[in-house]
Amino acid sequence: MAPLLIHQLAVNPSHSTHHPLSNEFFMTNPWLHVDELGSDLNVNDFLTTQILRVGNALKRKITIPYVIENDLTVSEWRILSVIANEEPIAFSNLVILSTTDKSLVSRTLKLLESKGLIQLDYIGSTPRKKILCSLTSQGQQLHAKIIPKAQQAQATMIRELNEQERVILYTALNKLHQKCVD
Repeated sequence: MAPLLIHQLAVNPSHSTHHPLSNEFFMTNPWLHVDELGSDLNVNDFLTTQILRVGNALKRKITIPYVIENDLTVSEWRILSVIANEEPIAFSNLVILSTTDKSLVSRTLKLLESKGLIQLDYIGSTPRKKILCSLTSQGQQLHAKIIPKAQQAQATMIRELNEQERVILYTALNKLHQKCVD
């Protein structure tokens, strides 16, 4: 289904002649006829470079404004929001779901705890005891204040894509993620 959608977008771009899926785009797209060795790709064409570039730009445009407004860092917001969705959550699951380095999660939890936004419960008496993370009432209030702004900012950017582009991008990102975790 995706190749048909791509063809339809290329033949009938919905926005303008400068649409990213116009015929001109297909002629200059370095990914279109990439060989197995990637011999024609330069570092700016790498998938990882493109994803990082977009991810960093989205973070600057979307996330940082509402995070700074609430005296948090991006890492603190990420951890706080994952805990809010999954609480109580074990530290090990928080690392996985936040897609964040274990040491950064640990440091961020200490900061959030010092701000009174989360509670850490230690289960067991061994050196490798289980840590459960949950929001305090102050953390719940802050999350409830920020999440509508976060949702609106995300929706605004997603809606920059037409429905076909959303399907293609969402499907492609999930496919690539699955290939990386298999």
